[in-house]
Amino acid sequence: MIEIDCTRYEGRPADAEKRRPAELACYDLLDRLGILYSRVDHAPAATIEQCEQVETVLGAKICKNLFLCNRQKTAFYLFLMQGDKVFKTKHLSKQLGTARLSFAEPEDMERLLATSPGSCSILGLMNDKEHAVHLVIDKPVLEQEYFGCHPCINTSTLRVKTADVTQILLPALNILPTVTELPEDEWE
Repeated sequence: MIEIDCTRYEGRPADAEKRRPAELACYDLLDRLGILYSRVDHAPAATIEQCEQVETVLGAKICKNLFLCNRQKTAFYLFLMQGDKVFKTKHLSKQLGTARLSFAEPEDMERLLATSPGSCSILGLMNDKEHAVHLVIDKPVLEQEYFGCHPCINTSTLRVKTADVTQILLPALNILPTVTELPEDEWE
């Protein structure tokens, strides 16, 4: 169990002076784009199991964010999928038509997305000015009304309308995601 503030706040935190610049940059981006969001603050939640505890207060599922690369480390991917779905690299590699994928190094995540393992989310793509990271989303994530993600730090989690992510955020970042559909028989 992690410690969770059981209040779902609307908008940016009032205690901005206690927040990291990377987190504040996420709120700045969402506010500038006019995207409404709710927030839950909590102790560090680096695993999907810990995030499941936050989901009850958040009122949204938090997707699993996997930072991947090809074998040659020449192509990087941020893959978003439902938290309770099993990830098999062979299925995603086949759909992307790329060499077998593996987890990328934390140093590459820091360099490309300005975030670290456990805090990685779609909002880190705002730091990828060269568009070196390809966004890949498993279709069931897009079928949810709300989208849950960290604001580049794993001590807060945001709830945003999925339609705002796809229709406002991604176009503003000039990102066209690849949508995949992993086989249903891969569920635990």
